Amino acid sequence: MDGSRWRKSSFSGGGNGECVEVSPSPGGLIRLRESDHPSDVITTTPATWATLLRTVKAGRLG
Repeated sequence: MDGSRWRKSSFSGGGNGECVEVSPSPGGLIRLRESDHPSDVITTTPATWATLLRTVKAGRLG
C-alpha cells in the first residue's frame, strides 16, 4: 500500500484469515483493513474506534 505500519488486532482470530489490522493515519485518524483484502481500507476517528473497542470488549455485538 503506502509503507504504513499495519499491526494485527489482538481481537483477531487464529490462522483462518480472520485478521483485522490497524494503522494510524495522517491527521490522527485510524485505518482498518482485513488482511485477506488489504486494498479495502476503512478510515475512522479515534472516538469511533474507541466506541467499537468498548462494544467488542463488552460482548455487545451479535
